[in-house]
Amino acid sequence: MEVDRRHFLKIAGLIGLGIAAKPVLDLLSPVGAANELATSGSPGTKRLAMVVDLNELEKSKDVIKACIEECHRVHNVPDFEKAFNEGKISEVVKTRQELKWIWTVDYEGAFPEQGHEFIEDYLKHLQIPILCNHCDNPPCVRVCPTQATFRRGDGIVMMDYHRCIGCRFCMAACPYGARSFNWRDPRDFIDKKDITPNFPTRSKGVVEKCNFCAERLVKGLKPACVQVCEDNGCKALVFGNLHDENEEVRRLVTSRYSIRRKPELGTEPSIYYLI
Repeated sequence: MEVDRRHFLKIAGLIGLGIAAKPVLDLLSPVGAANELATSGSPGTKRLAMVVDLNELEKSKDVIKACIEECHRVHNVPDFEKAFNEGKISEVVKTRQELKWIWTVDYEGAFPEQGHEFIEDYLKHLQIPILCNHCDNPPCVRVCPTQATFRRGDGIVMMDYHRCIGCRFCMAACPYGARSFNWRDPRDFIDKKDITPNFPTRSKGVVEKCNFCAERLVKGLKPACVQVCEDNGCKALVFGNLHDENEEVRRLVTSRYSIRRKPELGTEPSIYYLI
């Protein structure tokens, strides 16, 4: 990002006067990113979101595993568990350098501030799917120095792998741990015969995460995880436009009680969990 001398002196002057940090950061932020954040959530526009029905999930626990496998398959996410079993990597590498777009944790891990000893028994043992929250106010976008991560008008937070310089500021800023860093070339851990040709493989030194299957949405398809659920007669995952009153995702959010992860942070996640 280029900052001319006059603009730099203006920022320095504000800092010298003790102006709060946020306005200074706003001055430094790329104009395009600021405009995107200001306009993307306006009423009447498309707002894509996902609903996770925990009651339905409890009935179809095995389906979520299939959802994760399909998501990772279509997006060429390497299987470090398999690589470890084949002796290609150590257990430390498997644990600390794992790549994941969607995974599961228990209720306490997903909602530490909303748990207590008297919650329903099924919730205590339920493995809950976790993924990028595609926030209305994504901190990852604000800190990225190259605009490699950006927010579309429909709410999807995207990654441009070619612009990513591997600084990992977005990983530090994300309060949900939704991003993975390629410490090594992921293509070394994907069999050539298993590579999905219509989605790019990444390279060493870039960050990646769930993209709500943007490459499928443009073809009129649903996200891979949602499609797997539907194909198995499971209603645990529902995806659609929150601003369309006729869509199922809107009906569920307005008619059922839902919670979101870490709402107190003001990021406004677009993943709603129905209790």
